[in-house]
Amino acid sequence: MTEDADIRLFSYGTLQQENVQIASFGRKLAGEPDAIRGFRREMLEITDPAVLETSGERFHPVVMPSGDASDLVEGTLFRITGEELAAADRYEVDDYRRVEATTVSGLLAWVYVRA
Repeated sequence: MTEDADIRLFSYGTLQQENVQIASFGRKLAGEPDAIRGFRREMLEITDPAVLETSGERFHPVVMPSGDASDLVEGTLFRITGEELAAADRYEVDDYRRVEATTVSGLLAWVYVRA
C-alpha cells in the first residue's frame, strides 16, 4: 500500500473481488472486516458492459439507509488513495452514489449507496 492511502472505503460488494480491484486500481487491496448499521442490502441489475465484463456478475448488491439501527451490512474496510477513490467512482454505475458513513468499528468511511 502506498503511504498516501489515507482514505477509507467500505465495500460490501464487487469491490471486494480481487479481479475488480486489479482492473480498477491496478493492485489487490488489503482490508479489514467491518460493517455499517442502519442500512439494508438489495440486489441491482447491472447493464453497463464494462462493469459486467470486469465483475463477471449481472446483479450487484446495493445498500440504502433503512432507518433501523438493528440493520447491519457486513463488508470490508479498505484504505485507498484519492486516485483510487476516483477509480472507484468510475467503476460504479449511475445507480450508486458515494456517501460517508460510520462503520461499526467507529471509523468514518466512504460507501456507495443507491442513488
